Amino acid sequence: MERLTTTLTGDRVLFAASFAVRLALVVYGDYQDKTMAVKFTDIDYHVFTDAARFISQGESPYNRSTYRYTPLLAWMLTPNIYLSMVFGKLLFIVCDVLSGLLIYRILCVRGLGCQSALRVCTLWLLNPLPMGVSSRGNAESILAALVLGTLLCMEARRLTWAAALYGLSVHMKIYPVTYALPIALTLRTLERKSDEVKDRWRSVAGFLGSFLNQELFLFAGVAGGVFGTLTVLFYYMYGWEFLHETYLYHLTRRDIRHNFSPYFYMLYLTADSPWSPWLGLAAFLPQVVLLTVASWAFHRDLAFCCFLQTAIFVSFNKVCTSQYFLWYLCLLPLVIPQLTLTLRQGVALLLLWFAGQCLE
Repeated sequence: MERLTTTLTGDRVLFAASFAVRLALVVYGDYQDKTMAVKFTDIDYHVFTDAARFISQGESPYNRSTYRYTPLLAWMLTPNIYLSMVFGKLLFIVCDVLSGLLIYRILCVRGLGCQSALRVCTLWLLNPLPMGVSSRGNAESILAALVLGTLLCMEARRLTWAAALYGLSVHMKIYPVTYALPIALTLRTLERKSDEVKDRWRSVAGFLGSFLNQELFLFAGVAGGVFGTLTVLFYYMYGWEFLHETYLYHLTRRDIRHNFSPYFYMLYLTADSPWSPWLGLAAFLPQVVLLTVASWAFHRDLAFCCFLQTAIFVSFNKVCTSQYFLWYLCLLPLVIPQLTLTLRQGVALLLLWFAGQCLE
């Protein structure tokens, strides 16, 4: 049995099988879309494709109503227009499997054995949730690959690549900006203990000075350069509409129809109140406090800290739908080897997680 398990979890078999299953889902989805009333493909995929069609015609992707993403995504999916409608889905499932490979590499760099790392990878590669999301045409797998690529490069101390991937990931979706403080705390120069502990001003100056080092400047410069270059480029091409739809809209967005947010009912009841915008802004306060505390407490383990940051951001966000869970699920395999939960406790927590979704 042990030999069979080892064979089935061999790297080539596991990654090939996970890709084959996703590819089969794409093929089946195409069949269901053509023959059944209930469609398999996510509505967002049609939004992406329509935006790509506008770009192919020399127009703005924001001519497509409800397209509230970076223009880069629409540009990436222009082969949907020129080649085939399934191109985007193939790109998404490739990024999905690539995310599993990155999880494997990170676990190995962190000291986990190859076979153990492969077994942990199955939690992502053979997980029906990311399988279904990517094969239905949702682009979350691209961001998962970018975030995991950032963490792998950070673990390997390839800071230039880590910064470039981080800047790109923040451009694609705003939530990875929550990793900025943990990364800065990780890269700062460790303070030397001094005999003059009682000198508070010197302690504060030493703490602030610990952020003034070459590695942190390199990371901030490259990440800021990538993010800033893309922002300036697309602002030049599409103007204020790009900034509003890609970033600013999400600061004021409220969803009172399908939502796992703890603020859902409050925002629903106050939708017509003049205080509603202020309540929406106040909802950011618990996020900011928890993210700051978690950053300081757990930054020494960057992968765990990023998982915790993402879980906090998603759990306390004003808008929370099922696809948001993928933002932290792709990081969960990185922390599982360090957990001390029993099998019974793990299964119980998993059932509670699914039960919460069923109650939506």
